[in-house]
Amino acid sequence: QVQLVESGGGLVQAGGSLRLSCAASGRTFSNFAMGWFRQAPGKERMFVAAVSGISGSTRYADSVKGRFTISRDNAQNTLYLQMNSLRPDDTAVYYCAARLSVSRGAYYTSGSEYAYWGQGTQITVSS
Repeated sequence: QVQLVESGGGLVQAGGSLRLSCAASGRTFSNFAMGWFRQAPGKERMFVAAVSGISGSTRYADSVKGRFTISRDNAQNTLYLQMNSLRPDDTAVYYCAARLSVSRGAYYTSGSEYAYWGQGTQITVSS
């Protein structure tokens, strides 16, 4: 079992930056692949970024490549999402997710592959 708590959301102007954090507890953090997803009102939850457990291999949705960076600090049991050059269409509730990894380099881009989810944090980007 893993418990996840997101923080760092809020209101930001277009072109600005935010850094989200996801604090994890309950199991050995480095054994879990982690991901970020987002959901806008009336839309389905969509993949944003993922990172593998030990190797730190990463993958990004095309819409955020070059603007967002996913990272993890295994010593602090924390996942991060650095968001730069924010746009109004980045407005959504952002969720972190975790699942047991099957190899050093394994990461997952489908929400159905994750067993554990945080409660989400709201990001609003104004124009």
